[in-house]
Amino acid sequence: MREKLRNKEPHIEKKVDQDEAFYTIFWSPLKKSNKYDIICSVPKQAGLLELYYMDEHHRLFPMYIQRVWYGGLRARLRRITDPELVVEKPHRDVLESYDTYYRYTLTESLEDMNDLIYFFSLSYLPSREPPPDSGRYDRIFVEEVAPDKINDLESAMPNKYEIQ
Repeated sequence: MREKLRNKEPHIEKKVDQDEAFYTIFWSPLKKSNKYDIICSVPKQAGLLELYYMDEHHRLFPMYIQRVWYGGLRARLRRITDPELVVEKPHRDVLESYDTYYRYTLTESLEDMNDLIYFFSLSYLPSREPPPDSGRYDRIFVEEVAPDKINDLESAMPNKYEIQ
């Protein structure tokens, strides 16, 4: 059953039980950043994206997790993966020194994106002030489903899947 879930199109599902939201994120396959591939295969829709770089030991490190509303995923990925378009030198240096990889999921709900970015911010950067969530729920739960079995929550926070 789990294998069938891994092969679904990128999207976000949500179930609400009173003041709790249960999100399931279905990610696209992880792909190596290539401007031509991005132009041809990444949709112009709103959603979430993650960008990683791979070091010389073949380990992936997260660079970005972002919500994308205006302009769509395709335009945003092009702007953050092409060294010719990036103006920040540290970011450009990473792009010129390492291979980068991306994945995305689609959603038309800005409020859901805010909840998820809030959740991931608390998970990845617990010492920093997170961006605001939508304010609709007291507790947020997240499960990730990825065709390539990369699960950020398991690597970032083993056994912790809820933010209160």
